[in-house]
Amino acid sequence: MGKAEGPTGSGAPFFVRQAPRRGPAKSARTAPRAGTRTSVRLTGRGGVAAIVLISLLAGLLAHATGLPAINGVAFTAACVLTPLLVRPTDLLSLSVSPPLAYLVAALLVEGLLGLGSGGFARSVAIGVGGRLADIAPWLFLGTALVLIIACFRGLPRNIRDLSDELNGRTAHRRQPPPPSRRP
Repeated sequence: MGKAEGPTGSGAPFFVRQAPRRGPAKSARTAPRAGTRTSVRLTGRGGVAAIVLISLLAGLLAHATGLPAINGVAFTAACVLTPLLVRPTDLLSLSVSPPLAYLVAALLVEGLLGLGSGGFARSVAIGVGGRLADIAPWLFLGTALVLIIACFRGLPRNIRDLSDELNGRTAHRRQPPPPSRRP
C-alpha cells in the first residue's frame, strides 16, 4: 500500500473514493446539474396558506410594534412571492384568493388578541373592520400584483382550459398544421 491508499488498493484515499453504485444508474434528465438549485413549487392551496401565514405573523408583529404598515408591506410581499412559487396549473385558484386569505388572517389575529376580553365577538368585529380599513390600499395593490404576475405565468391558459372543460370542448392545444397534399 502506498502513502494514501485505502484498503482496496486504488490511488485515492478511502475517504475520498465514492462507494460503488448499486441499482440502476440515474439518467441525465433526472440527475440535478452541478451548480443549479432545485426550485420550490407550491400548490395553489400552499400559496394561499403562505399568504395567510405571512399575514397572520405580520398582523401580530404590527400589533406588537404599533406600526400598521407592516401588515400592508408583508401582505404585498406575500402577493408578489406566491404567484412566482405556485405551479402554473394552480394560478387560477391563487389569483382569486388573496383578499379572502387576508380576511382569514385578520380574523385569526383579532381572535387571538381578543381572547379573554369582555364582548369577544364585538372586539373581533371592530378589530377586523379597523384592520381592513387600514390595509385597503395594500389589499388592492397585492391583489393586482397577483393578477399581473399570474397573467405572465399562464393564467389566461388556465382560464381557457377551465372554460373548455366546463363547456365540454376539447382543450385548446396547439396542433401541427395538417400536411399539404401536392399532386
